[in-house]
Amino acid sequence: LNGISLDVPEGSIYGLIGPNGAGKTTTIKVLMNIFPPTSGRSEVLEADSRRLGPSQFAQIGYVSENQELPEWMTVGYFLDYLAPFYPTWDQALAAELLRQFQLPLDGKLKHLSRGMRMKASLASSLAYRPRLIVLDEPFTGLDALVRDELIEGLLARAENTTIFISSHDLGEMESFASHIGYLDNGRLRISEELEQLSARFREVVLRS
Repeated sequence: LNGISLDVPEGSIYGLIGPNGAGKTTTIKVLMNIFPPTSGRSEVLEADSRRLGPSQFAQIGYVSENQELPEWMTVGYFLDYLAPFYPTWDQALAAELLRQFQLPLDGKLKHLSRGMRMKASLASSLAYRPRLIVLDEPFTGLDALVRDELIEGLLARAENTTIFISSHDLGEMESFASHIGYLDNGRLRISEELEQLSARFREVVLRS
């Protein structure tokens, strides 16, 4: 990453897009204190990202495309295991998410399809009503139907939540993002409201 400077407004849906290898996952891992920055600083929920602790993580939902899950657990056991870690865990909401995503309570995580595993991860991150949801390439490899179900569930259950989501496909973001950042080769080339961005560009088709 090189000289990135961005601000994600509270309550926005910020889509960080760019080709594979652009630095999207690195950006997210710095924000989540998985990677320490070699220079500069970042703040998440009014806290220095290098000092994120339990009080901040209890307000952040994080889902990654390569997220490891305890495969021996069933879906129901997985959610029950997580609940005590989050003071705001809503058992009724967790049950609603299970129904909405059609997740099998007795199904082991290792036996679920990729799409169902992503649904389980998202449900576990929405059940405690986080202030911030961070999604790293959540739609990669999913068919359109599952992707739409994830987006619908996310928007329905995170109305007042800030959402930061990375993707290599602008088309995935256009239908629901409020802000777009374009990352290329470690540099942030664009960062603005989607409506303003769309107004500055036109597709021109010439026919002879």
